[in-house]
Amino acid sequence: MPVEIPKEKWTGKVRLVTLGATAAEGGTRTRRVTVGGGTTLPFLFFEGDMPHKPVIGIEIRDRKPDDWSPLLGLAWGEAMNDPGDWAKAAEQAGADAIVLAFNLADADGKAPTAAHAKATVRKVLQATGLPVIVNGPGQADLDNELLVAAAEEGAGERLVLGLCEDRNYRTIVAAALGHGHLVQARTAMDVNLAKQLNILITDMQLPLDRVLMDPTTGALGYGIEYGYSVMERLRIAALQGDSMTQCPMIVTPGEEAWKAKESKVGEGVPKAWGDWQERAINWELVTASSLVESGADIVVLRHPESVKRVHAMIDAMMAG
Repeated sequence: MPVEIPKEKWTGKVRLVTLGATAAEGGTRTRRVTVGGGTTLPFLFFEGDMPHKPVIGIEIRDRKPDDWSPLLGLAWGEAMNDPGDWAKAAEQAGADAIVLAFNLADADGKAPTAAHAKATVRKVLQATGLPVIVNGPGQADLDNELLVAAAEEGAGERLVLGLCEDRNYRTIVAAALGHGHLVQARTAMDVNLAKQLNILITDMQLPLDRVLMDPTTGALGYGIEYGYSVMERLRIAALQGDSMTQCPMIVTPGEEAWKAKESKVGEGVPKAWGDWQERAINWELVTASSLVESGADIVVLRHPESVKRVHAMIDAMMAG
């Protein structure tokens, strides 16, 4: 007796959002990336369409970070000493987009300046033809200063500016409006907070097809189940027709996974934990793969081997 597979009938659709602008569009990117457009939950092709596969951003910094795992240093080598070289290496490693994040301080302990932000963005744009996402160091006033400068330097490139939060969204949205960019709207793990920030952004007349939702997440073993749940609920709300949740989602499993003890620590741990490098890569891999299943359209990773494996997972799932 044949078994009929139950199917949901969704009425909503995730918006299409395009990162990067080619020369014909006023930018210099040799490649654009479009995400979104889904009419079903991830990879449930029997219920709807998923026209654009999830993509991978690779995080680089304006200078070699002091607090990253030595395993990441081994993976990227001398490229970490220059953001242009690092961007090139990230592109060669399989990045779909480059995520340039600024450190809170330079090697001398001083805060980065607007001039430094402009020079760094210029160097990265010249080094790669991929779309670029620019993140501040996470302090509202400094983020505003650096992201306004980045927006000016990258005018017309359709950068993504982040992190756009409730404490600084006005300045970042204004910079995006003035220079033709997108924003990465980050909220704590909460459906209503994500919707509210999107409402505030649209009140400033930035259309939602220039917004990526960042609902934040935890790593495997460190809160991922709650982040997964929030993302899943946001995607279900979008498919049910809630306009304020219909933006594609971006999350940072690389940042979260490499904070975990299992990734950071190579000595003084139980032998059963196994090889440090393989364990660390798998921590990032499993975190990212899980979040792709929950609705992430862009995952931001750090290790090139994780990038390779997540790409393989996505391609296999897209093939059905």
